[in-house]
Amino acid sequence: MLFFLFKVIAAGLIVAFSSWLAGQNPKLAGFIIALPLVSLIAILFSYYEHNDTEKTVMFTKSIFIAVPASYLFFVPFFFAKSFNMNFFIIYIAGLMFLIGGYFIHRYIVNFL
Repeated sequence: MLFFLFKVIAAGLIVAFSSWLAGQNPKLAGFIIALPLVSLIAILFSYYEHNDTEKTVMFTKSIFIAVPASYLFFVPFFFAKSFNMNFFIIYIAGLMFLIGGYFIHRYIVNFL
């Protein structure tokens, strides 16, 4: 249980720091969030917790497929100005694209 709390706190600190930094320096915050920090930490914690290389490798392959699929969330943000869309419409459209990305990920992972 203590290890679980440590993981929650570590992830929370990364998110909190990045959202704070977005107000100070949005370009740097975007770069930091784009780094696979959460993936690096999750892969390490997963191996430490389960001590199973095969599962960790499968987990890592799933992340590798999920990253490009998750980029679909950002597509509506590139067209927001052209279509004069407000933030919540952009955000909801991004979530809909992300749901589509999930199903693409789910399909591709079946072949791993």
